[in-house]
Amino acid sequence: MSGNTYDDDLDAKGTDGDGDTGTDREERVFAALPPAQGRGFARSWWGLAWLKALEDTVLEGDQLRKGRVHARQGAVGAVSVQPGRITAVVRGKDGTAQRSDVLWQALSDEEWDRFLDMAVERAGHIAALLDREMPPHLVEDAAGAGVELLPGIGDLEPRCGCEAWDHCPHTAALCYQMARLLDQDPFVLLLMRGRGERRLLDELQRRSAARAAAGDEPGGEAGDGAPGRPGVPAGEAFAARDILPPLPSPPPPPPAPGRPPALDTDTPPPPGVDARAVEFLAADAAARALRILSDALAPGHGQQPPEAELTSRQDAVRLAVSADDERLSARLAQGSGRPRAELDLAVRAWRYGGAPALAALEEEWTPEPGTLARARAALDGAWEDGERPRLRSGGSARWTVEGAAAQLRLGADGRWWPFRKERGRWAPAGPGDPDPAAALAGALGDG
Repeated sequence: MSGNTYDDDLDAKGTDGDGDTGTDREERVFAALPPAQGRGFARSWWGLAWLKALEDTVLEGDQLRKGRVHARQGAVGAVSVQPGRITAVVRGKDGTAQRSDVLWQALSDEEWDRFLDMAVERAGHIAALLDREMPPHLVEDAAGAGVELLPGIGDLEPRCGCEAWDHCPHTAALCYQMARLLDQDPFVLLLMRGRGERRLLDELQRRSAARAAAGDEPGGEAGDGAPGRPGVPAGEAFAARDILPPLPSPPPPPPAPGRPPALDTDTPPPPGVDARAVEFLAADAAARALRILSDALAPGHGQQPPEAELTSRQDAVRLAVSADDERLSARLAQGSGRPRAELDLAVRAWRYGGAPALAALEEEWTPEPGTLARARAALDGAWEDGERPRLRSGGSARWTVEGAAAQLRLGADGRWWPFRKERGRWAPAGPGDPDPAAALAGALGDG
């Protein structure tokens, strides 16, 4: 069958304007989607979950890669979704069109019974489903009931007019397009598993009404009409956060960290307990908690890499930055194994740039040859002709200015850190900078 004929077949079924043939039929047809240039194949939780399952379970990575390219270029035509099957015409790199099908065994009646019973038993799930929402926790809870909603290894069976014996670029492109369909409506997944949306919702309403008539409501015991039943697990409540009634928005963080209770009381602390130190640590914990909360509520927090965990020596310096008591500073110096003068230098480094600046002060490392060559090239090109100071390399990532008490150190983070000799010690002289000339200016600025 030619590609044009098949597309005409799909178009003849009719749509309701958004690619939907109607929820009262056990088939839906989605119009061809435009190319996905400059964006991922999926943005919703369900679309991304489908992609992960696809890439984890289809063993032929080269075919997946080619299919991803086809789908991104808009080579997949209108897609028909039916129980156990998705179908589309996919154009190959040479322009030829192939009818491609991907089969996935529909759930049995027994599996659907288990799934529906599970959904009705959980107030968050049934509320979400009846409001045409698909909470992500549905996958985990369905698996607990013995029903797998996402494909596993070997579940997706390809059939293509190109007569490939396994997944080919055409069927792989169709699988990738499925992720974009799930962005539009995750109920498409349940249709492919065997039940259309209308049939599914009707059955959920029937079972929910039957449970209510029997006095067996979700979250309570049969016949128990009294208040004070256990309620809904928090995970289910948050999974249903996008349906009515909505959960309130998270409260804004407080403007300042809470103040810990004062421990200076008439009752002396137990032997070995320093009340001032405990108060200091409690105040630090409150300040860190506020910072972590503020970061978590900031836009884009989920895309930020996690912070590296500090070592005890690093954390001692971080604490010393805010220590306003000479006795606390002395204890932190002793606990971190530093003389007091070294702790003072470490605190100065931390103020300039945190853990990377501290590492530049206290750790000596030798870059690998490629990194060292790039560092030398950066030094050669950082100054105009005749302006570069004479630099003497100490054999590691440190270059000392001849005739001046100044030094540049290349950090493992790729930044250049300036140092100045004070009382016979190299002391941090400024923040790090990707430009060695700008960094060294900080060390030479005060002469």
